Amino acid sequence: MEESKKTLYSAVQPTNCLTIGNYIGAIKNWVNLQNDYNCFYAIANMHAITVRQNPADLRRNTLALLALYIACGVDPEKCTLYLQSHVPAHAELCWVLNSYTYVGEMERMTQFKDKSAKHADNINMGLMDYPVLMAADILLYRADVVPVGLDQRQHLEIARDIAQRFNNAYSPTFTVPEGVYMKVGAKINDLLDPTKKMSKSAENANGSVFLSDDRDAVMRKFKRAVTDSDAQIKYDPENKPGVSNLLTIYSVFAGKTVEQAEKEFAGVGYGEFKLAVGEAVADRLAPLQAEQARLLADKAYLDGVLKKGAESAARTANRTLAKVYKKIGFYQI
Repeated sequence: MEESKKTLYSAVQPTNCLTIGNYIGAIKNWVNLQNDYNCFYAIANMHAITVRQNPADLRRNTLALLALYIACGVDPEKCTLYLQSHVPAHAELCWVLNSYTYVGEMERMTQFKDKSAKHADNINMGLMDYPVLMAADILLYRADVVPVGLDQRQHLEIARDIAQRFNNAYSPTFTVPEGVYMKVGAKINDLLDPTKKMSKSAENANGSVFLSDDRDAVMRKFKRAVTDSDAQIKYDPENKPGVSNLLTIYSVFAGKTVEQAEKEFAGVGYGEFKLAVGEAVADRLAPLQAEQARLLADKAYLDGVLKKGAESAARTANRTLAKVYKKIGFYQI
């Protein structure tokens, strides 16, 4: 990796099927960013178990996500691509940082409140501690920047707070990360309720378009997408959330600006517009799915990518952890 480049960290959980929102908000950006930054990209399986997982599904989804990353253009030769649990330093640093994090801070986390409401029968310590593990993820690699969606801004802020708190207590140890907030497509909303973010765990799957959906499923979902009674295709998120959401999706998958998309569909009816958005999405997903299937058939290659990635990630992570252990007074040999 080039030392002159700034370091970037990002991760996605291997749970459920990823949506086009995950693709637009994370993976597509990863592909673009890997040329400009020293990138660490993780499959966050340790975060995943804060909600109960079927072990066989978790293993299968882990490889499927790795194959999808590569199919989308994430290049293991240009970045460090690894599985979170393969680098024990994540858990070790998380334990240290727990001692520099306050209970009240964790109780105020929006995601903790939301997930506690959704999983009232499983409000576990991992769920509360999720942001501390995320802080450890980021700080281990001395990340300068972290690409985040609007829903993760609070977690990045607590990571910054923890880093500054530790640095003030001992001396500069951690890089305090900055957020990179993607302007276009940072938040893709549900097709049936465009006031809510598109989610891979939504109760009604018809509002989410998954990267695994075949063409028929994609077209069916876009045909049902909520618009409004105005009949004008215009980007206006406040007054026309459904149409604005579709324009954002189309602009990304068709490789155009929102302004270009508005001009293209001027005077076009909503039915024709929704079909065009669906076609643009389906045309992009088909080759991704084919390449993912090809990669999944070569497990030896995928295992090799993970082994190399873990070794590379561990070299950086262990250096940071050793520095932290020295600062806090852990005796080392």
